[in-house]
Parts: sequence; C-alpha cells; structure tokens
Amino acid sequence: MKVHAVFVMSLCAHLAAAGAGAGKEWTYYLGDLSRTHYSRLDQINAKNVEQLQVAWTFRSGGEQQIQCNPIVVDGLLYGVSAERHVFALNAATGEEVWRFVPPDKQAMSGVCRGVQYWASGRDKRIMASMGHSIYALAAKTGKPVPSFGVGGIVDIKKAYDREIGELHVGSTSPGVIYKDTIIVCTRVNEAKPAAPGDILAFDVRTGARKWIFHTIPHPGEFGHETWPPEAWKMAGGANCWAGMSLDEERGIVYIPTGSAAYDFYGPDRKGDNLFANCLLALDAETGKRLWHYQVIRHDLWDRDLPAPPNLVTLNLDGKERDAVAQITKSGHVFVFDRVTGEPLFPIDEVEAPASDIPGEWAAPAQALPLKPPPFARQHFTEDLVTDRAPEARAFVLERLRRARSGPAFVPPSFEGTVIFPGFDGGGEWGGAAVDPETDLLYVNASEMPWLLTMYDVTEGAGGLMQAVGARTYAQNCVFCHGIDLKGDPLREFPPIQDLRAKFSIDQMCALVRDGRNRMPSFAFLMQEEIEAVVQYICGLEAAARETGSATPVATPLPVERWFNHTGYNRFVDQDGYPAVKPPWGTLSAIDLNGGEITWQVTLGESPELAAAGYRNTGAENYGGPIVTAGGLIFIAATKDEMFRAFDKETGALLWETKLPAAGYATPCTYMIRGRQYVVIAAAGGKIGSPAGDAYVAFALPAAK
Repeated sequence: MKVHAVFVMSLCAHLAAAGAGAGKEWTYYLGDLSRTHYSRLDQINAKNVEQLQVAWTFRSGGEQQIQCNPIVVDGLLYGVSAERHVFALNAATGEEVWRFVPPDKQAMSGVCRGVQYWASGRDKRIMASMGHSIYALAAKTGKPVPSFGVGGIVDIKKAYDREIGELHVGSTSPGVIYKDTIIVCTRVNEAKPAAPGDILAFDVRTGARKWIFHTIPHPGEFGHETWPPEAWKMAGGANCWAGMSLDEERGIVYIPTGSAAYDFYGPDRKGDNLFANCLLALDAETGKRLWHYQVIRHDLWDRDLPAPPNLVTLNLDGKERDAVAQITKSGHVFVFDRVTGEPLFPIDEVEAPASDIPGEWAAPAQALPLKPPPFARQHFTEDLVTDRAPEARAFVLERLRRARSGPAFVPPSFEGTVIFPGFDGGGEWGGAAVDPETDLLYVNASEMPWLLTMYDVTEGAGGLMQAVGARTYAQNCVFCHGIDLKGDPLREFPPIQDLRAKFSIDQMCALVRDGRNRMPSFAFLMQEEIEAVVQYICGLEAAARETGSATPVATPLPVERWFNHTGYNRFVDQDGYPAVKPPWGTLSAIDLNGGEITWQVTLGESPELAAAGYRNTGAENYGGPIVTAGGLIFIAATKDEMFRAFDKETGALLWETKLPAAGYATPCTYMIRGRQYVVIAAAGGKIGSPAGDAYVAFALPAAK
C-alpha cells in the first residue's frame, strides 16, 4: 500500500507538472492547455469498450465539414455546426440549449475547429474566433457580451500594424486564453497578395489589443535580416492557423507557424524567412520572444507546422525535463526543452538541393531530427510503387520516372516533384495525443504521395497568355480550380462550368469580390483584375466547350514573368487509388523518453478494395486521437466513416462502429452524472466523402 501510495503521489505530481489531462469535463480545446488530448476517465476501458452504444445524436444543421473538437463545461457541450453556428447542448442528452448565428457572412466560410471558455466570477464566456471576428458570448445564453469590442465582436483585421485592407484574414483553430489575454490564430492567403501572419493578443474583457508579434520582422527586430529589406511592408504568411499550447504556470505560449506566401515560389522573399515554419515560444503576457526553432528554412513545399505542440514532462537520463513536442507534415517529431528551446534529441543539418526554377533561391541546408524516427515513409522509390494491379503499377512507374523524387527537400520542378508525405501530411491539424502516465505520443498519419508541378505563367502550361486575367487566375484561382477548370473533387473544389448560363458578368464579378460558401472573398483585387479574370475564365470555358480543352484567351496586356504550380494534385494510379503501396493511413505510438516508435498499426480501410480481397490498406485521414486512463485511444478521422478504439499499450483494435458520415475531427470525452461519454463530430465533406451535420455521443449502457 505504501508503494502504491507513493506511485499515485508521483503520478499526480507528474500530471500537475505537465498540466495534462481532462478531469470529468473537457474544458479546453484538445483536452487541456498542454494539448495532450488526454483524459483521466476510465469508466470506459479495454475490458468493456465493446459494449459502447449511441447515447445521443445531434443534427447541427447544414451539410459541410465539421472539424470541431467540442468542449464541455458545467454540463453543457459547446460546439460549432456545419453552418458555423455556435451552439450549446445538454451534454447528457444532446438537446440544444442555445444557438448563435454570426452576423458576419465571412464567418460562414472555412472551418471552425472549436471554441474557448473563460470565466471570472459570474462572468462566464464562450470565445469563438471565426472569419476575421472574435465573438464573446454569454456561456449560459449565447448572447453577445456588449462590453467586448463593439456589441460583443472584435474585428481582427483592425488590429494589425500594417494596412490589411481587403486581404483575407480568417480564424480556423482556437488560440489560447492566458489570464485575461486571448491570443488568436489566423489563416491568411497562401498566394499573393497575402496578409502577414502576425500573432495578435486581445484583452478578453474589453477586446482591446494588448500586443502584437511580427512574424515578418520589422526593421530593428530579430530576424529582419532573413528577409529582403522591404518585405515587412508587403510579404505575407508566416501565420499560426493550427492552434497553440500554453504553459500556464510559466506564462509561455507555444506557437507553430506556417509558410510564407507564396508557398512554392519565393524569389521576392530570398532568405531563411524567420518566423515562418517556426515553433515560437512567447511570453503570453507581453508577446516577447523567448526562443524559437525554425523547422523549415525558406519553405518551398507548404510545410506548415500543422498542429499545436504537446507539452510533456519527460524522464531523460534519470532527470525530469519539461518538454514541448511538435509534429510536422513530413512525419517528424521535434522535441525541445520547454524553457530554453534546447533540442532534447540530436537534430542533423542536411544538405539540400538547389532550385533550377529561374529566380528561385533554396536554402542550402535544412534540419531533420535524428530521434524519434519519422512516423511516415520519407522517399517514394520504385520498390514502394503500388502493387494493387499490374496495370496500376505500370501506370505509376511511367509517371514516377518522369518526375523528380528523392529524400526530403527536393525543390519544386517543371517535371513534377514527388512530395511524400504529401501536402496534407504526415501529421495534420488533428494533432497528437500524449499519455502522461507513459510519455507515449500517439499520432495518426496519411501516407499519400502528391505531385508538385510548376509552370511559367508567362509562357504557360497549356498556353496561358500574357494577360492580367491569366496572371490573376494563376495567382489566385488555379490552386482550387486547376489550369483545366476541372477543380479538385477530393479537396471539394468544384469545376467551373456553365457560368454564362448561371450568372451575368456583373454577378460573376460580385462572386469573385465577395466570395460564397467555401470560396473566400477576393476583394483585395483591383476592379480591373476582377473584370479581367472573369473575362479570362469565360474565355477558357468557351474554349473548353468548343474544343474539349481549356484554351486561354489572348489579350495584349503584359504580365511579369512568374512561376506557379498546377494545383494540389495527389499522385494516384489510373483508377484514383494512391500510387504507393499500403499502408495509406497509420496510427503510431512513439516513446518520447527513448525517442523510438513503440508500435505502428494500419488506420482505416478501403471498403471496395477490401471486398475485392485487397485488405489492410489504411486510409487517408483528417482529425486526431484522444487517449484515456482507461487504456484506450479513440479516433475516427478515416474516409471509411468508422470510429475506432485501440489498446494504447499494443495498438490492437478493440472496437469500431459506423458513423453517419466520416468523422474528420478530434473526439472529446467527459463524465456527467456518473456516466462517461465520448463524442465525435461526423460530417464528412472531404476527399470525396458525403457531407453531413452530426455530433454522435457514445456511452456504456445506462444502469437500470
């Protein structure tokens, strides 16, 4: 008993030091401010998980993706609908208590991955960042708090030190709240022009700006020399869209940033580009930089840091070390001392190839951690080419031999460069879970190769002409709709067809200017550019109807030479299946004390291939896991619309059930009236899966 008591006391101290683990409720996005995705609940465990059944289902309305990890406070579950409405439910029954509909239509576009809770005495608020607004809502009623900003709303765009105008700024992931300071995440355009990704903090009571950290440093600021001298006036990106973590005791916020704009071609941003692709440690009260580590220099591969880091307390060489672990799209885990930023495992400086795209400069060296090993495959070689069918293998081999492929950091090319893991990971925004009992990190990964192909906007792929319309389309539209107007159905980007039958020229111009549904506003474009791109698209569409291919419209308007990419293209075989051998999705357990992978299992299935005998393929996945003291990992994430529970010690599959739509979100778990629930948002709407609007709660059968 004495030994057991000592162990319990030690574990409690360990949990407290890590700031880890949800109690009976899920008060914070991803479980806690350390973003461990961990719950101390154990009513549902490895012995009884097979008994789980649906406790309630809430239809939130609309049919779009839901990526929300809901929070649970004082018996209410707070989430966001497919239509971006904020709601509160009775967490035991799923009955709606209140709903808030944002007045700003920009809040209705994009996604919202969750909300935050703040309380001081009787003042209890739900803070929701959507579009370019922060909303403060009364937790009990959902009504805006009039003392915050203007009528309960703060316009993020008005807080910058640089004129933003109509440039796109949105918020997709919750930031953090430290005492009375709310620090927000922002999403900006990845093409040009783009807003800067400055980190902004506001007074949670009043909405007044408290501080700003320039991720594109101004003159005299640290890192300014890593950009061209005037970049601070016009460059964009280097933003945190993925979420943040907070060491509340020390007052340190950990911020992962993304790439500088434009993602794949950077002659106008020569240099390493601090603080793009960095893990930043800032003083949460003042915004002062404490330390940073740049994971990618002068990013040419859209290697944003995709998820909040995990704050953990490790046992290294017999000593406890408070650490921060950051996953990446490339399938790596970087581990640092939480206070000093010292790497806790060796990081190698590897030579990186030069770019042969005119005007481009590629960083000559990049960083790769030596431990832990990557949790996704790194180099798409011929021995990894699909063996699904002989004709599929022949198809992929022919394309692979025409492309450039190698270890990490092969730069973009005209032939096509294989990106493996692809633009969507490896690791993604669902993030990783950490069990503070064992210091095992659990992370899911997609293992899909993609192809990054560049073309000359001036000379053109398929004959793009020298025109303002061509330039505007290439810099703003081609990423979603493609050079052939066919879109990308796997990323839910529609083809352009029958525009003149649906809209007048004025209506099309208004659509480009104002945006609609998932399409953002391009109001930052000049009216002449909007009119030119509309005429250009109409010309492409007319040519496609007449000839079967989109042939550009010639105009005499000049355009500077610029290189762009042909879209976000998965590398697939002739039937649309991944070009690489399975597994296409995995779940891994990584020992952060030893820096080794403990186990890795296949995550997901392709039902139609399984029916034909081609099993254990894994599946592309979005959303993350949670881990519980009951010995379980819960994860949905996969295109096959399943929700699964795995044994956290072995990776064995213990339970699975079919959802009403794919669960592209991270679940939560909580206990009310002595009953533990697990909730997942199941709304599909990505990679070709049907869209829905459901939140589904599971629990053990109620006691009779």
